[in-house]
Parts: sequence; C-alpha cells; structure tokens
Amino acid sequence: MKNYNMNQIMLDIPTAYEPDKNHVAHYINELVEDMDVTIFYTTGRPLEYDPRLMMKLVLFAYTRGVRSGRRIAEFAQENIIAMWLTQEAQPSYRTINRFRVSDLSEAMISSAFSRFTKLLHDKGYIDDVIYIDGTKILADANKFSFVWKKNTIRFDKMNTVKAQQLIQDIMAEQQSLQLPEYTDLSVEELDDVIAHLESYLAKQEQQVVATQKVSPNPAKQARRNTKKHLNKVEHIRDKKLAYQHQIETYNERNSYSKTDTDATFMRVKEDYMQNGQLKPAYNLQIATNAQFVLGYGIFQNPTDTRTLMPFVDQLKQYETLGSTIVADAGYGSESNYRQLEDEYPATTVLIPYGTMLKETSKKWQTDERKVMNWNYCAEDDYYVDPRNVRFNFKRLSKRTDKYGFVRDFKVYEAEAQTENLEDIAAALTPKGYTRKITVNPAFEYHKAKIRSEFSKEENQAIYAQRKIDVESVFGRLKAYFGFTRFSVRGSSE
Repeated sequence: MKNYNMNQIMLDIPTAYEPDKNHVAHYINELVEDMDVTIFYTTGRPLEYDPRLMMKLVLFAYTRGVRSGRRIAEFAQENIIAMWLTQEAQPSYRTINRFRVSDLSEAMISSAFSRFTKLLHDKGYIDDVIYIDGTKILADANKFSFVWKKNTIRFDKMNTVKAQQLIQDIMAEQQSLQLPEYTDLSVEELDDVIAHLESYLAKQEQQVVATQKVSPNPAKQARRNTKKHLNKVEHIRDKKLAYQHQIETYNERNSYSKTDTDATFMRVKEDYMQNGQLKPAYNLQIATNAQFVLGYGIFQNPTDTRTLMPFVDQLKQYETLGSTIVADAGYGSESNYRQLEDEYPATTVLIPYGTMLKETSKKWQTDERKVMNWNYCAEDDYYVDPRNVRFNFKRLSKRTDKYGFVRDFKVYEAEAQTENLEDIAAALTPKGYTRKITVNPAFEYHKAKIRSEFSKEENQAIYAQRKIDVESVFGRLKAYFGFTRFSVRGSSE
C-alpha cells in the first residue's frame, strides 16, 4: 500500500498536471494563446494578471456553468484543470468582475470569434453556412419597474395642460404681474415664467419689509400666494424635464426598465403565470454552424426583423459571415431582402417570407381573393380576377413605416362599366365603391427570388438543418448552462 501522509513536505510543481488531449481546455488554451493582447491594452496601469490568463479562466468556467464572480474565484482554487490554465494563479472575484465588464474583455471576445471561426474552418468542423436565430433572455431588472412610452406622452400632455391652467390662474390673481404669451410651454418657457415670478417675489419682499408693522399684512398673503405658484411651476418644470429624459431613453422603443434602462419589456417563453406578461429582457441573436456559436449580438428590439441587418454587419466586421445566410420566416421582410441584395450580392439568402409555406397549400392556391391566383398581362399591365373583372393600372403610391423605410406600390382599379356603359356588379364592393388592389412589385420580385432559391434541392437540405443546428444551441444554453437571465446590467456590457 502506498504511504498516504498529508503532512509530508512536497516539492511544488505547478505544471505537473495536464488535461486529456481532446479536453476542451486545450482548445480554449490554443484559441486564447493566439491572441495578441498588446493591441487591446496599450495604456493604463500594469495589470495584475495577464489578460489571456483571465480570459481562459472565464471561458472555461462558463463551459462548466459557473458565471458568478465569487464562484469563478473558488473554481480557480478548486478545479485542477482551471489551475492548469491559470498556472495556479488565484485572482479575486473583484478582479474577475472588473475584467468581465471591461473594454479589454469585449475586444478580446470579438477577436476570439474570428479566430474561433478560422480554427474550426481549418480543422474541417464547419462549412460556409451561417444559421441565425434569436431568443429572449431576461434582464437583471425588476419585472415591475416598467416605464411605458404612451404613458409618458399622455402624462406630458396632461402636465402641459396643467401648466397652461396654472398660468391663467396666476394672471387672474396677480393683476400687476405681466407674463408674455406662451405657445407650447416648453422647459425654456417655464424657466422664463419662473424668472418672472422670482422677480415679482423680490418686489413683494420689499413691500413686506416696508409694511412689517401692519397687521394683518396683505403683502404677506400676496407673497405667500406667489411662493405657492412658484413652487407649482417649478414642480411642473421638473416633471417636464423628467418626461423629456424618458423620451430620450426610449429612443425607438416603447418601454424600458427603471433598474436597467437598456432593457425592453418583451414577451418571453418563461411565462409562469400563463398570462403573456411582458418582462424586461434583451433579444439575443446568435449565428451557428455545426452547433458552434460563431457570433452573437444583444438587441433591444423585441422583433427579429429589425435585428438581422445590424447582426449581419457585425458578423461581417468580425469576419465570421459565411456565403449562405439561413434564418426563419421571422426575418423575412422587404427591407431585409433589399439590403441583403444591395450590400451582400454574392451571398445566398435562405430566409422564407411569412406566407411562403401557406402559398403551397391547396386552400391558398384556390382562394379567388389572392392576387397571385389572378391572370396578369405584363404587356398592358392589368389583372383579371376569376370573375373576369379587369383591373387596370391607376397610379403609383408610397408608404413609409415608422422606421423610415419607403415601399412603392402600384394601385389597380377595376373597370366598373362595360363598353355599353352598363355597371359591372362584380367590380363593386358591397357598399358600392369601385374595387381596388395594391401590388408591391419590389417585394414580389424578392419573393420570386426566394422561391427560386428554395426550389433547389441542395438549399432545401441546408434549410432543413436550421432547427437542428441553431435551436439545439439555445436548448443547451438554457437547460444545460442554466442561462436564462443576464447577471450584468446594460446592453453594452
């Protein structure tokens, strides 16, 4: 039997242990060692620990589901593989937390994705296809700390009406106080009102001093009323400033959280009450291939449609964008198709539009209300519906959505009368108006292009892999790693 003695003096050899050859720690070590950290950290005080050491420790702890700063510090002391990666260095939890939220770690992670993608390509683990999908992750915020944009606008209008009524009351009470006429009562105009009241109050102070022996003193009562009005105007001005700050915080959103102003209230899958309650969250977008995450983005938009192009641009910047982009129908919109064709013409786009699968059904193809089932004459530019009503081109029309995207439409109007000037009943609506239809030629072009791409067998096989590839990553992220809520506040961190 081998002698076992805990009190025996031993020679300390930090590098005596090494993980198995195919252990994930070796890949983390190879990935991080390739980085040139000098380009990320050029100024500032000398670091206590090498950034590569810290990055290896954090990445390996994350693969083991350890995300708390204190737990990672314990992990570095107790896990033998973590000790091998850090060469038995033991950073404190404060050092770990400062590193995780620093600009240095963000720059290293961004660089790591491009290096990670290149490493996987070199080893033949992935091909040139990018699968994109998103999920909602709860923010580190109180779920009842909501601020709604519609309420802010409504309260601001009520506050303005209150200010207008207050100024009228002041003018009625204080006949000697002359105030200019105001229009919308902005913060600057309210400041002007406050300046007039303060000047008027100073004159009343002089009157009180001059008549201090008079009892009861009407000057004191007048001063008291002026102070009361001044306090009310200042309160209204402060509320207006608060509403302006809230509007700036919303940006293009409709809500935010008081405890994490970057978080937006969204519907998430973790709906324990089963009532569709909105919760503060972020829209996490990832790009995968062979279930490897090649890029990620954190967005404040609840819908995936408006996250696609910023995320694709980010993947291009980090050199992780493939030659084929695959996503579900939630990303299919005219604006996305147009921008992808203009900015990435060499990229194959496999993103179905919303009604693409429905259009293959018998019910859709036999629906007489669908313009796509009508006969179209390209030479004379007119449609004929199943009831033999002809729709001639009438005019062009434009629609601009709330985000500034402009769509062009062609308006067609039915021929309401025959050559004998007889009314055509089928050309009229139930209320007697002439029927009209609108067609978006640009969107129809993109839809035809998408249908053409999906008609190819190789593209069908690629799209069929989407759910297996990207959905599995979300499953492991939430179920295996237990990552259902952010631990750091703010989208930039």
